[in-house]
Amino acid sequence: MSATAVHSLWTTAATAADPISKIDAPKIEYGQLSPTLIILGAALIGVLVEAFVPRKSRYYAQVFVSVVALCAAFAAVVALAADGYGTTKAHIAAMGAIAVDGPALFLQGVILLSGLVGLFTFAERRLDPEAHGNRVDSFAAQGASVPGSDSEKAAIKAGFTTTEVFPLLLFAVAGMLVFPSANDLLTLFVALEVFSLPLYLLCALARRKRLLSQEAAVKYFLLGAFASAFTLFGIALLYGYAGSMSYSTISQVVDGSITNINPALADTMGNDALLLIGGAMIVMGLLFKVGAVPFHMWTPDVYQGAPTPVTGFMAAATKVAAFGALLRLLYVVLPGLRWDWRPVMWGVAIITMLGGAIVAITQTDIKRLLAYSSIAHAGFILAGVIATTRDGVSSVLFYLGAYSFVTIGAFAVVTLVRDAGGEATHLSKWAGLGRRSPLVAAVFAVFLLSFAGIPLTAGFAGKFAVFKAAAAGGAAPLVVVGVLSSAIAAFFYIRVIVLMFFSEPRPDGPTVAVPSPLTMATIGVAVAATLVLGVAPQYFLDLANQAGVFVR
Repeated sequence: MSATAVHSLWTTAATAADPISKIDAPKIEYGQLSPTLIILGAALIGVLVEAFVPRKSRYYAQVFVSVVALCAAFAAVVALAADGYGTTKAHIAAMGAIAVDGPALFLQGVILLSGLVGLFTFAERRLDPEAHGNRVDSFAAQGASVPGSDSEKAAIKAGFTTTEVFPLLLFAVAGMLVFPSANDLLTLFVALEVFSLPLYLLCALARRKRLLSQEAAVKYFLLGAFASAFTLFGIALLYGYAGSMSYSTISQVVDGSITNINPALADTMGNDALLLIGGAMIVMGLLFKVGAVPFHMWTPDVYQGAPTPVTGFMAAATKVAAFGALLRLLYVVLPGLRWDWRPVMWGVAIITMLGGAIVAITQTDIKRLLAYSSIAHAGFILAGVIATTRDGVSSVLFYLGAYSFVTIGAFAVVTLVRDAGGEATHLSKWAGLGRRSPLVAAVFAVFLLSFAGIPLTAGFAGKFAVFKAAAAGGAAPLVVVGVLSSAIAAFFYIRVIVLMFFSEPRPDGPTVAVPSPLTMATIGVAVAATLVLGVAPQYFLDLANQAGVFVR
């Protein structure tokens, strides 16, 4: 039989049995995905800059591309919000993969602004004295060279700089933009990896204390890989339970409202063990990212070892992205399991608030102190998550916005206080800083008071909103624990302020470096945000309230 005959037989048989339906082309709403696409495009341009632009010009090209991309992406978010995509036009885009709604746009805006002010600290090149006639930044001259080796010394002498940090920052931001807006489990996992891998690399690139920095990166990578594995296993179990990766389908299977059940899945859909274990594993992965106890072990070591600009960016933006994803998972996918996950979250929130606040008292390094402070703040934000009301969502959004600026500002100040070995992070060296450099000490005091939740600062407005939502949602005992933790935390914040203003400066104490306009802009924006959100928070609370509804 000829080949033509076989072919015609095959096609005839197929048509007779089951007309092959056309494969539909994917329908992608590029305009609504534009913030992420702009950042990804700029990150790819950054990679090309590394390949083709002469070494001398790379720094300026990378900074220019990154700033333009972050500003353009933020403008795109504002345009989408103004067009009603946060409220009336909220919907699921990219064939069910991405949610375009209020919480997604609000958190994307916060992440982009955090990325922009974080970028300015990445680009700072005036804090360290010049090496061999070249200005240097916080990052290793050549990341691939062994610390202390001849190749590293040659790279420093030649004036090399690791300008790859800028595209890495943009890739991390792109992953963070998708993470809180992911509307199926596969997109969630891909976004998790896209923002985690650049951060593992960035943590290893400190110019000073290279070994400490590499140790921090390895710890972060190993523990992050474990957390990712838990998340992936949880995704597999939830898929086995519901037969779908889509948030809406899983949610319908959980509350029993699904109508067209696949006969092959009818048996597993009743298996609550798959649902409970799978849900718990995914939540565990997200709690690792926010640094909640008992998944917080990486936080102090990584915050201390990573280059300080990376620590500031990571502390702010990762928390925003991870809490956004956690809110969407609990409120959109698992609202039918509320009675199961709320008691567990109560326990996590309580030990996180108390653990972070109590252990912070014993710290002698300013970066570790801020790390434990960030753990305590994760507990405060969890109180808002537990509220399970619209006010709970909006209070968490507001708190994340306020917290991110204060954090980046505080770490930017840490980069200024230096001695012969680079940054002077030991607390004893900060004694008398208020007499040496009153302005820098005063600015740092403003950030510490905001962390402590003192009135007229952003921290107070955020804590008040979160605790009010938690109390209204029936979690009053949690609020009592939160207020107690805040009181404990206030002790070590005030202790640092007393140390700076009421101690004698040491003769061999550190100096305060004069930064370029980039770091000044970062600190200025952070102080302004801290005071504006504290003194007149109403507009931003209303904005968060409008953005507090998830599309289902």
